Amino acid sequence: MRIRRSLVLCAAVTALGGCSAVGDYSDRVFNKYYDKIFGGAPAIKPAELVQFTATAQARILWQADAGDAGAYIFSPLVGGGAVYVANAKGRITRYDEASGKSTLHIDTGAKLSGGVGGNSSMILVGTPQGAVFAFDREGKQLWKAQLSSEVLSAPQLDAGMVVVRGGDSRVFGLDAATGETKWTYQRQIPTLTMRTDAGVVLYHGGVFAGFPGGRLVALALDSGVLGWDALVAIPKGTTELERVTDIASPPVIDGRQICAAAFQGRVACFELASGTPIWGREISSVAGLTIEGGDLYVSDEKSAVVAFDKATGEMQWKQEKLLGRQITAPVASGRFIAVGDYQGYVHFMSRKDGEFAVRVATDGSPIITQPVALDEGILVVTQKGGVFAIAVQ
Repeated sequence: MRIRRSLVLCAAVTALGGCSAVGDYSDRVFNKYYDKIFGGAPAIKPAELVQFTATAQARILWQADAGDAGAYIFSPLVGGGAVYVANAKGRITRYDEASGKSTLHIDTGAKLSGGVGGNSSMILVGTPQGAVFAFDREGKQLWKAQLSSEVLSAPQLDAGMVVVRGGDSRVFGLDAATGETKWTYQRQIPTLTMRTDAGVVLYHGGVFAGFPGGRLVALALDSGVLGWDALVAIPKGTTELERVTDIASPPVIDGRQICAAAFQGRVACFELASGTPIWGREISSVAGLTIEGGDLYVSDEKSAVVAFDKATGEMQWKQEKLLGRQITAPVASGRFIAVGDYQGYVHFMSRKDGEFAVRVATDGSPIITQPVALDEGILVVTQKGGVFAIAVQ
């Protein structure tokens, strides 16, 4: 994923559909997706697609059009045999996971900027003005809540609580039945930060989130009380830009271990219960990471895919033939790791050595959110709103 190494003024981004005027956070934002969506000179010339002998077969099971994402990043929600996808104009569409048939349209009546979150019984989205909407599975609005700033990530739901992260890095715990705010977590953040869709992860009564300055925290789901605060990466350099060390993607959890990656920093793993460091390795990432089996896979800032041993941090392999192609975070599918790129290609690589296995084209527009694993294959969503279910053998 390409990063524009410059300051982005909130006013300029607003003119393009970005920053909200809601809230009191800094108006100087280092935008994770600015170049990806609006263009600009790439920091790294995108690599040409390499030719290789396919060692697997892939096919598109179904495809659909959910509507343009505009300047935002919409993650699909998969569960209960259904797929939910939102667009910037305010529509949520439900598809049958097996066939791709559209089974429901929800018109929210508002432009959207974050989603889709929830589960098979509650659908959650957010707006640039900081509103959070909750709908039932038939599309009936259950409640609307107002936060302090734009909602750029998918709200999360567990144990009767909805947890939402605002664009000002505040985390809100809302009553799932009413939308009432039960708690708010706020911390001091650096003057210059990245504007990202990094949300929170809910797991076993905990809320886990990364923050600007390379911090990873654990909060109690029911109260928002801080459990632990760990350092993923230490800001370095003399200028504000050089010292940007934000965790720009959600952490990943595997059993008793939690891992996160920071821009201009490190990937690091910690004990889930205490935040005690296990290992850390120098790498810069904004797209994110995933864990599968005994390995952790990271898409780095230059669009290389790197595999580490989950337990020790030892590097297993590195695939550098996608440099500059603005790849997504990886997702595992059987024996393969898959990433999407800025031209809408999905690349499947061997989990064993990172060698390319097969490549699939979608609609030619960027795949700007991490693919999602399905029972059979993966699901990707493009900036134009193309929804593709892909199986690989």
